[in-house]
Amino acid sequence: MEGKDEDVRLGANRYRERQPIGTAAQAPDSKDYKEPPSAPLFEPGELSSWSFYRAGIAEFVATFLFLYITVLTVMGVAKSNSKCSTVGVQGIAWAFGGMIFALVYCTAGISGGHINPAVTFGLFLARKLSLTRAVFYIIMQCLGAICGAGVVKGFQPHQYERLGGGANTLSKGYTKGEGLGAEIVGTFVLVILSSLLLMPSILAPLPIGFAVFLVHLATIPITGTGINPARSLGAALIYNKDQAWDDHWIFWVGPFIGAALAALYHQIVIRAIPFKSK
Repeated sequence: MEGKDEDVRLGANRYRERQPIGTAAQAPDSKDYKEPPSAPLFEPGELSSWSFYRAGIAEFVATFLFLYITVLTVMGVAKSNSKCSTVGVQGIAWAFGGMIFALVYCTAGISGGHINPAVTFGLFLARKLSLTRAVFYIIMQCLGAICGAGVVKGFQPHQYERLGGGANTLSKGYTKGEGLGAEIVGTFVLVILSSLLLMPSILAPLPIGFAVFLVHLATIPITGTGINPARSLGAALIYNKDQAWDDHWIFWVGPFIGAALAALYHQIVIRAIPFKSK
């Protein structure tokens, strides 16, 4: 009986809490992965490494395929007078989200699977890659996007011109500020989830693709959803009509602001880097 009383008295206090909480959870010995050191601003040695150029080629090919599939999907929806006979807005969102999921899954181990200058910019601000690599990635992403949209136009030149070429434009009824805000918030969501690629998880591409899908559902009616300056540039450059350039700055300024805010959030809140020594 005495032994039973002792068990009751101890109860849940018999075992100490082993799960760290708050910033204590981010102590080096409590992580289930090892955070890599910050990348240097310049890394000249990269320029003589095949893996550097291999990663750039992967970004080019991934962005090329991304534009090819998604622009064709957008044109297919625009072609029909009855949206019920096409995949509709939901189908466009699935095309963008599904392609990001598949392409990130294929390229994450080669280049990190950015496929977006805003993602590259955000990770650069978080010091996860050098300036040399960031600039190279952005150039290759933009070239891939231009080529992807160019191939679509090459296959269907008349349809491409008639259907708008998948170019991002600010919809009627929305102000430039509203369009800019939509791009900032949408890119913030995307870049925050893209930071999952810094962790060794095979499931990381899934929430990234799903986030792209959800952001497209929310912002297609506003801006057609950019959140990717390379995607917006490629479609606008190949379509090359006034309406594609009128508000084009929104699709660069918005994503880069969103990426910068996401990088700040990642460093201060998710990683709590300024507070680790306290």
